[in-house]
Amino acid sequence: MKTAIPWTLAALAAFAPFTPTTAEILAVMNYESKPADQLKSLKLSGETARREGLAIIDVDPESPNFGKIVSDIPIDPATVAHHIFYDRTMSKAYITGLQQPALQVLDLTKNPYRLSTIETPPCNVAEDVILDEANERWYLTCMGSGKVIVGDVASDEMVGEIELPGTYPHGLAVNTAIDRILVTSTITPDLTTPDEFVSVVRASDLKPLGKIKMSDAASPSKVAPVEVFFVPGADPATAIVTNMFGHTLEALVWDTDSQAFARETIFNFAEYKASVPLEIYFNDNQNPDRMYVTTAMKPGHLHIFDISAGPTKPKLLRQVVTADGAHHVGFTPDFRYGFVQNSFINLPDMSDGSVSVVDLESGEVVASMDTLKNAGFNPNSLTLLPEWNHLAGH
Repeated sequence: MKTAIPWTLAALAAFAPFTPTTAEILAVMNYESKPADQLKSLKLSGETARREGLAIIDVDPESPNFGKIVSDIPIDPATVAHHIFYDRTMSKAYITGLQQPALQVLDLTKNPYRLSTIETPPCNVAEDVILDEANERWYLTCMGSGKVIVGDVASDEMVGEIELPGTYPHGLAVNTAIDRILVTSTITPDLTTPDEFVSVVRASDLKPLGKIKMSDAASPSKVAPVEVFFVPGADPATAIVTNMFGHTLEALVWDTDSQAFARETIFNFAEYKASVPLEIYFNDNQNPDRMYVTTAMKPGHLHIFDISAGPTKPKLLRQVVTADGAHHVGFTPDFRYGFVQNSFINLPDMSDGSVSVVDLESGEVVASMDTLKNAGFNPNSLTLLPEWNHLAGH
């Protein structure tokens, strides 16, 4: 499908050629046009037909090519591409879409990169793709159809479904050592009715076992648990959950004797004038001592926690102001830099469109990559290309 390219992006590609250099860090971002009111504020002229795409951009603040576009791959503008997830070998990336019932796959072993499609007709409002520890199965959450699609990583064929009726699946975490999958139920697709539960599923046979309420408040608490990740190497197994509208971090700690999780609130962002926590990352895939969490509401933040005393006892070290809509983060393998993508599904006060470059040691923003923002686009997700990327516990 051919789509018109706004003159601003075309100009960037035409008049800012990429010059080879040894200093570079390449990030891939799926982007879409900013809402009409934001476009007016940018005072852009020329054709403004809605556009989506994948942009590969140099985000190294020390590079002479900082902010330059290396590659731009169009995406059908009806897709509303949402998140980018690597398999554990980082040989391919899965890209979910909020509108089209299909999963895009970017093969990173072939150059130039090309997108292919996995048809997933049972999945509406596709959110996250999570891999099991062995990199054998992927799990696709479907917030609009109350289910999780299970696929085979090698063949990318669907091999199963988890039916979770009456829920709105978004985040997912799998821990085969305890034979459990956790799935957040976040909010109705029209964003009007937040939920409050995490579903528990037996990993070996995909059988739902029950729900865990993520708040002590009376129901409906509307805390909207959104993302969940098991802390790498934690013993006992511990999952961290972001309550998007409850503004808290919750811990789910596994009890071997009862074969169940105990929940506790471990951090309240509202006490630090931050809200809408979203993504969770760790600085090691085996034994992390740092945890990173983004909060999106104006102003957006990247929060850096010390978890050396245990995952249920996070100590806030840095609260870095980035820009409205702080969402996904790409990390370099040495954790020198974190690249914060500032846009949360084009929502008001949460869609700046920039990428903040954070020095993780000093906790300072050292640069802002505004290429997409200035061209009238919002990046919806960001990860570094494999050569420069740490999976950060994902």
